[in-house]
Amino acid sequence: MMQVPPTVPATPAKTLFDLQAWLSAGAANKLLDLLAALAIGIIGWWLARRLIGVLDRVLLRFQVDDILRSFLRNIAFAGLMVVIVIAALQKLGIPTTSLLAALGAAGLAIGLALKDSLSNIASGVMLIMLRPFKAGDSVRVAGQEGVIEQVRIFTTTLRTYQNEVIVLPNSEITKAAIVNITRRPLRRIDLAVGIGYDDRIDQAREVLLELAKNHPKVLKNPATAVLVTGLGESSVDLSLRVWVKSADVIQTRSDLLEGIHRQFTDEGISIPFPQRDLHVYHHPSPGKLGMLPDKLLEQAASEQ
Repeated sequence: MMQVPPTVPATPAKTLFDLQAWLSAGAANKLLDLLAALAIGIIGWWLARRLIGVLDRVLLRFQVDDILRSFLRNIAFAGLMVVIVIAALQKLGIPTTSLLAALGAAGLAIGLALKDSLSNIASGVMLIMLRPFKAGDSVRVAGQEGVIEQVRIFTTTLRTYQNEVIVLPNSEITKAAIVNITRRPLRRIDLAVGIGYDDRIDQAREVLLELAKNHPKVLKNPATAVLVTGLGESSVDLSLRVWVKSADVIQTRSDLLEGIHRQFTDEGISIPFPQRDLHVYHHPSPGKLGMLPDKLLEQAASEQ
């Protein structure tokens, strides 16, 4: 039978000899590099947090929007951490050139796959920085109209006047014309009013001006105006133009329309509706087409 040689217990001298051999093999340098890489990571992370804090205070001082501030903080922190990780890998002796090339290729592929999402992000940053509208503004954009509730990096939330919630991609908003209805404190209401051709224009103008003057929400300055805008097929077209605060537009428009109908009725001023004259002509039957008038008369007499 094969005899197993007895295990010789490790002596302190033997252990010290093995450690010295391991250190002499370059392991000490590797250990130091590992510790240095860890130090780079920890200190770099600490510095990145401090720099992000400074950036946040600067952005807050310049009154940058909260959403944009959060987005810029995250982007800056991610960029700093990438630099720190690359520095730590280089300290460990890991070649980073091929890694950077692979990351670049992966980033390109991801960018192509997520081009719509990246477009929404870029559009969101533009909306937050340029601020064509803010939460609470009434807008018309991309075929929708309502009140802005929230602007985020990817989407914008719009609440319609019927209390419906519409979520619009930011890229669709930046491509379309944006009409901010309540951006200005004052708005002009244009009301088209038609009167009959038999009615007096000056009388209708006086009624309209008096109606606007007595309305509590119609502003005195800018002044109210009544203009003749056209001579239609069935009416003389007038336009009542008044200025109100943006918040009073809907109610004031309704009040004025109701008042116009009431006052015109009391004053005997007509509000004509579209009319069309229809003339009916008698044509001979298809069997008599092409016959001369005298022949038609002769035939009609013979039939009698």
